[in-house]
Amino acid sequence: MPDGSRSYTRDGAFTLTAEGLLVTQSGFALDPGIEVPADALEVQVQADGTIRALLPGETEPVELGQVELSRFQNPAGLRALGGNLFAETEGSGAPVIAPPGEDGLGTVQQGFLEASNVDVVQEMVDLIAAQRAYEMNSKMVQAGEEMLQIANGVKR
Repeated sequence: MPDGSRSYTRDGAFTLTAEGLLVTQSGFALDPGIEVPADALEVQVQADGTIRALLPGETEPVELGQVELSRFQNPAGLRALGGNLFAETEGSGAPVIAPPGEDGLGTVQQGFLEASNVDVVQEMVDLIAAQRAYEMNSKMVQAGEEMLQIANGVKR
């Protein structure tokens, strides 16, 4: 962060600054910083987070750095800062920082963004089914109460 503090993001859509520094969509640099040479012909991101660039006159890509991932004991304990940024709290625990693919962390895929794991159509169908079940149960309770009122009236 500009103030020197560290924040965490799930924003994997990186861009380059005019100086060639790899940054998030909000313009925040990665830690450790990775600089891509201006004359790079192609940039490759490996599953283990290694970033390589093919430079003019080279036959093999040159390694520029490695993206590290963080995992928290309690991700729900992170404090949302806005702009897809989160801060560590006592409730979240300390981060476990490691290269992708190690210590149970996921891997990185170039050219992909994480998609939602929710099927909207199925969730709507399930919501309607739950609503109908609630209505049916509500009517059953109401009918039971009416039968009890009738039974109490017959007793008198």
